[in-house]
Amino acid sequence: MKKLFFVLLIIVAGFSFAEAQELKLPLYQGQVPNALRAPREEIVEKKDGMMKLWKVESPEIAVFFPSRKYATGEAVIICPGGAYHMLAYDLEGTDIASYLVSKGITAIVLKYRLPAAESSKVRWESPLLDAERAVRIVRSQAKEWGLKPDRIGVMGFSAGGHLASTLSTHFSAENPQAKDPVDRFSSRPDFSWLVYPVISFSDALTHMGSRKNLLGQEWNNNDLVHHFSNELQVKEDTPPAILIHGVDDQAVNYKNSMVYFEACQQKGVHAAMFLYPQGAHGFGLAVGQEGLSGWLDQCIAFTRGLPAANEAH
Repeated sequence: MKKLFFVLLIIVAGFSFAEAQELKLPLYQGQVPNALRAPREEIVEKKDGMMKLWKVESPEIAVFFPSRKYATGEAVIICPGGAYHMLAYDLEGTDIASYLVSKGITAIVLKYRLPAAESSKVRWESPLLDAERAVRIVRSQAKEWGLKPDRIGVMGFSAGGHLASTLSTHFSAENPQAKDPVDRFSSRPDFSWLVYPVISFSDALTHMGSRKNLLGQEWNNNDLVHHFSNELQVKEDTPPAILIHGVDDQAVNYKNSMVYFEACQQKGVHAAMFLYPQGAHGFGLAVGQEGLSGWLDQCIAFTRGLPAANEAH
């Protein structure tokens, strides 16, 4: 069944890339890892011109393709934020995807399982499993989707930034022996864009809501707090990172970005950081905010300035 799904994935993806601008794919076929039972229906809230997703238990990716004429071969997997409690699906997902597509970049919005999902066995494992799977699917489809194998990155906002930095520091290598062909690919992103991210789970810096939502009753478990304080997990093979943060952010302290940037510097990881005097939290595309609205172009320029042959892991 998995082999058949992989073949169908290639066929459908190739057709969609030629004929359509958007493709939705479930992350898994059959049994979902770390799941106790079949998922329940999620809640979609549309209010004040925004869409939020709650109780996500059926993970999927929405792939947005640029025109073939302008496609650069770059791909970015987007992890919306929402304190690990909900997903700001348009503000920090599809809105961002639309801009990236206009720049020739294939954008993939990740609808990842939320830790409080009743179907999860271990609540903090599901988001990372989903993020890893998303990278593997995109990497497995690089040729069919016209992507450069060394330009498949991840970006995340707020708690989605924590997930993106967790993926960047806790990724898994390729497994040639995996039964599922998709799982034979590495889950390491080639770069990361971290936007007002939750990085640390330390008492001094963390967004406590995100920490409690991810860890649940284990929110004060010292081993887990250390494990998910991603500034402490940066290694030499952590992918290059650019960090974007407003100094006036009252929800997630901008020093989260600083400690990750400093850790990258210490480990010799290519990194850049842009701190804006104003922006607060949750600015999304920052439309109409002079001096801030160009932050996404900084991310694109950062990635295009990376070496052409980024080492694959």
